[in-house]
Amino acid sequence: MFELSLGDHARLRPLEPWHAQEFLDHMDRARPYVDPWIPWATFSTDLDSAAATLQRYADQQAKDTRRIYGIWLDGTLVGGVMFPSFDATTGVCEIGCWLEAAGAGRGLVTRACRVLIDWAFGQRGMSRVEWWVAAGNTRSIAAARRLGMTRDGVLRQRHPYRGLRHDTEIWSLLRDEWSGASPAERVPASDDKARLDELMRAFLGAFTNTDGGRPNLDVVREVFIPQGTIISNTGDEPVVYDLDSFIEPRQKILTDGTLTEFSEWEVSERTEILGSIAHRFSEYRKSGLRDGERFEGGGRKTTQFVRTPAGWRMSSMAWVDA
Repeated sequence: MFELSLGDHARLRPLEPWHAQEFLDHMDRARPYVDPWIPWATFSTDLDSAAATLQRYADQQAKDTRRIYGIWLDGTLVGGVMFPSFDATTGVCEIGCWLEAAGAGRGLVTRACRVLIDWAFGQRGMSRVEWWVAAGNTRSIAAARRLGMTRDGVLRQRHPYRGLRHDTEIWSLLRDEWSGASPAERVPASDDKARLDELMRAFLGAFTNTDGGRPNLDVVREVFIPQGTIISNTGDEPVVYDLDSFIEPRQKILTDGTLTEFSEWEVSERTEILGSIAHRFSEYRKSGLRDGERFEGGGRKTTQFVRTPAGWRMSSMAWVDA
């Protein structure tokens, strides 16, 4: 049996039927954290049902249509990743994930998913990896963004669960888009549009504090030129920030408990590149907890870029909340 190190005393290995008791104990701990989003967590409530869940995956792995792997942290099962579907004929597969609270905030899911994506593209020659997620599952949506996926669209009221119908978002990653690293870790792309995409993902990701993670607002200084300007035009009059005045209050509320489980992401964009300057219109969504109360929102951004000796950088941004 193989196992791979994920760093930080974490290991990735197959989750098999003989793990049923360990899996059940883990589900009992994880249920409050994952139950709204992972339906089989609802059904693995005793040893027989837990074993049946793992046996179904074992049977499907034998048919090369599903696979499931566990993440062990300091010897304790705390989560996992899986291929809910795997179709080698069409070259399309889906990746999913889950964690109990003890495993959150360490980047374990991101690292484990990269292993699966590398294997799917590199060893099995898949063309497309998908990520299907309930529209309200902000932690899972943040993971898709960290993996560099693109949001393809929404299937409205697709999924019935506990008497309600839920929207499903579909995210995807194509083989020629995958470098094995997160957007912030990639070598700058030679393609101008790809580099502008990376800058926007890095900017929006700087504010993310889901799963107990900490935001990294120093990224704002990295993606902007030092003289950059950021403007909010949501109120009666525009509010104009330099980088320091923009970062300081957001750093505070994202780290003092005021704004938690926050993430923001593009849902559409149009980019025009004219030599060494570029312009991007974006629509975005955001969600989180402010003073413990769930909120969701969105709006529009306009962003200007300039090519510098160090590569493309943002020069200005303006936004309006819808």
